[in-house]
Amino acid sequence: MNLQNNSERNSRVAAVRQFNRFYTREIGVLERQLLESPFSLTEARVLFELANREGATAKAIGDDLGLDPGYMSRIVQAFAKQGLLTRKPSPDDGRQFILSLTAKGRSTFARLDKRSHEMTGRMLDRLQAGDQQRLVGAMTTVQQLLANENSPHEITLRNHRPGDMGWVVQQHGALYAREFGWDISFEGLVAEIVGQFLKDFDPQCERCWIADMDGRQAGSVFLVKHTNEVAKLRLLIVDPAARGTGLGRRLVDECISFARARGYRKITLWTQSMLLAARGVYESAGFVCIDSKPHRSFGHDLVGETWELTL
Repeated sequence: MNLQNNSERNSRVAAVRQFNRFYTREIGVLERQLLESPFSLTEARVLFELANREGATAKAIGDDLGLDPGYMSRIVQAFAKQGLLTRKPSPDDGRQFILSLTAKGRSTFARLDKRSHEMTGRMLDRLQAGDQQRLVGAMTTVQQLLANENSPHEITLRNHRPGDMGWVVQQHGALYAREFGWDISFEGLVAEIVGQFLKDFDPQCERCWIADMDGRQAGSVFLVKHTNEVAKLRLLIVDPAARGTGLGRRLVDECISFARARGYRKITLWTQSMLLAARGVYESAGFVCIDSKPHRSFGHDLVGETWELTL
């Protein structure tokens, strides 16, 4: 390496280190306890992983986060002592334990997650809308450039924003045409459902969740009001790149939690008998198929099914 190249490299290293010092101070991770909680940054990250994974072991989480096994073990023991998680032997390896958050653990995570959301929101509110988009775009670029191809994808859920509904319509139309041969009338139906949702949207009793994976849309689901006591789950979709991550069940669980919090007594949905992956998600979440009828739609002979979940 010649002197000029070495100088340029050192300049880039210094710039990255300067940014790291700025951003760690900006988001408060230099504080001993994160977001006025009893947790360190590492403990909070482990709590996040437990809240967003199903069937995870301490080893799996520790490996993904690059944590020393002894350190990870101490965190798990502390969480268990505080009543934040439970452990049960793994059916695949008796030396490992499946970790699950308790109700107290989920409540604790929800408070921490809310504080983090509010803090990040205040940081973004200092910027104009265009600058917010530039910031998010720059962060996505950083993540994509530095990400290890073998590292786990980070999936986050959020409310819908401008541009998302076009993606929902396009994704449904393209995916169902490619995988099941459905014609364009299905895309038209999705567009009608989305348009009606935007026209009548009541945030007090309805919600759309968009899943982002590595900064890009990867899934969606809607929960809309059917009657005062019955909510309807609609337009559940998971991008093929996000399959196998548990995202479908996670989206459905969000619907169930929201419906219970809003006082609904039942959730209903309509699906097709040949959509085996979706039916499996509904069944695992406790839904029961109560009716099925043959019909001709989207260019095919199908069997429509109505599923319900009593809350």
